[in-house]
Amino acid sequence: MPLIRISMRRGRPASEPAAIIDGVYRALRETFEVPEKDLFAVVHQHDADEFVFDANYFGFNRSAGLVIIQLTVANTRGVTQKKKLYAAIAENLAREPGLKPDDVFINLVEVKREDWSFGGGIAQYVA
Repeated sequence: MPLIRISMRRGRPASEPAAIIDGVYRALRETFEVPEKDLFAVVHQHDADEFVFDANYFGFNRSAGLVIIQLTVANTRGVTQKKKLYAAIAENLAREPGLKPDDVFINLVEVKREDWSFGGGIAQYVA
């Protein structure tokens, strides 16, 4: 049920968005037990003046290769599971497409199960 939103600067290699989606999805399947085929992702590419960040906030060394990943998920997981997700995403994206761990920014947005409609105007999880 997660909704994956990925933001990055425009001009990256054409293969990167798909590799990032794949790495995030694999991490979600491994750590959040997301079912197969439960994949909904959008990629937003921005010009440099529309993608603003502090390169050193919290002591990191971010580059123009920063990728911001926002995941909307049900509020059913604990801190330990979330930490495993963050680590798995960073590891997957370091392997493919070769992102620096400092360039992987992750934000979870937790919602209740009744906050989802996968189509038809129906709240499938509470119908």
